[in-house]
Amino acid sequence: MATKVIMPKLSPTMEEGQLSRWLKKEGDKVSMGEPLAEIDTDKATMEMQALGNGVLRKILIQEGQSAPLGQLIAIIGEPDEDISSLTSEAATAQPTKAPSSADASTEAAKPEAAPPTSPDESKTQPEVAVSGNGGGASRPVEVASGGRLIVSPLAARMAAEAGLDLRSVNGTGPSGRIIKRDIERTIAGKPAAASAESAASTPRLRAIDGGAVQQTAFPASTYHDEPASEMRRTIAKRLVTSLGPIPHFFLTTEIEMDRAADMRNAIKALEPDLKISVNDIIIKVAAAALIQHPQVNASFQDKVVRYYDHADIGVAVAIPDGLITPIVRSADQKSLSEIAGEVRDLAERARNRKLRPEEFMGATFSISNLGMFGIDEFTAVINPPEGAILAVGAMSPKPVVRNNEIVVRQMMRVTLSCDHRVIDGATGAKFLQTFKKILENPLFLVV
Repeated sequence: MATKVIMPKLSPTMEEGQLSRWLKKEGDKVSMGEPLAEIDTDKATMEMQALGNGVLRKILIQEGQSAPLGQLIAIIGEPDEDISSLTSEAATAQPTKAPSSADASTEAAKPEAAPPTSPDESKTQPEVAVSGNGGGASRPVEVASGGRLIVSPLAARMAAEAGLDLRSVNGTGPSGRIIKRDIERTIAGKPAAASAESAASTPRLRAIDGGAVQQTAFPASTYHDEPASEMRRTIAKRLVTSLGPIPHFFLTTEIEMDRAADMRNAIKALEPDLKISVNDIIIKVAAAALIQHPQVNASFQDKVVRYYDHADIGVAVAIPDGLITPIVRSADQKSLSEIAGEVRDLAERARNRKLRPEEFMGATFSISNLGMFGIDEFTAVINPPEGAILAVGAMSPKPVVRNNEIVVRQMMRVTLSCDHRVIDGATGAKFLQTFKKILENPLFLVV
């Protein structure tokens, strides 16, 4: 009997999934428990396993498309089994959902041609349609008499980056659609692409009537739409439920970091293989301060305020699709070396989208550090239901007054974003006082 492959729920907050990659193709044998596809959830890329034995008879959604939970996305069966009833069911079921806020009007909308970049170009370029994620209509990019190309957004971007003429690519997707693997195959069998035409070939200024200069008129910029990833769409939803509904207030202080830097250097001299960063020290100090100020290690839960016994600290990590906060559990009970090793492992797996849901959900407090990008100071948005997040700026030498003398110290600014439903101004200020005291005198960590 044929087995339905449906979009599974791979994380607690997942509402739909994006098919990142099929690990099997139609006609391949599959066994129960064998990885069948990779699914992009709101926070990670996870493997979907086959729940039956047989042959992958039919793939119903393509790579890059999204589907809501429970939608039929493939069929596994015997090689000669009749699956017509299942394919008919899939055809009449809800279509693959595209990440658009205007789903109802997509099919009825007329494709809108973007203006060509020059009058001559429209005579030589084929019509190119960048196809959306699912049932939405394709948007022509260039209209001409040379035929029609349908290109996925990812393939269009890859072709542009490689300087690849899409007319030289053989599309193997539905209806001849050019997809990622077509670009990869073409690039693999093609010498390095020639550089794009110099912008100087279309001068912006030209001389008229013996020296008079007239500026060349340019049309409005062409554009292309790319489907938002599940992660980016989830970030958008969560931010809407954060900065608006949550009453934020912000507290900033400046911290002298010389002793913390000296401690890090001393540890490195004693144990060169032990890689401890300033951020690892900040995590440890924040955990210690949170235990001393449990009102900050708390969250608002509708009718109650929840106070946590340990500091589960989320560490913001930037990845191509957005931001994820892997969690150092019970950081207050771990040594600096344990925190350093765990942060490196979590960050690496976060960038490869290999985190398990329990590793990025359920922090009690978060830290976002943009100091490595040269940012001196910023404010971060609270990740609900947490009660606070600490924004950490760059550590840099600055002149300061000590004992009526101007001296140079390594200074760093931090800003605490607080949920006013949980944390009052004085409470947040006392937490920052303790945080600053320990970071400026890190020997307090061993007291």
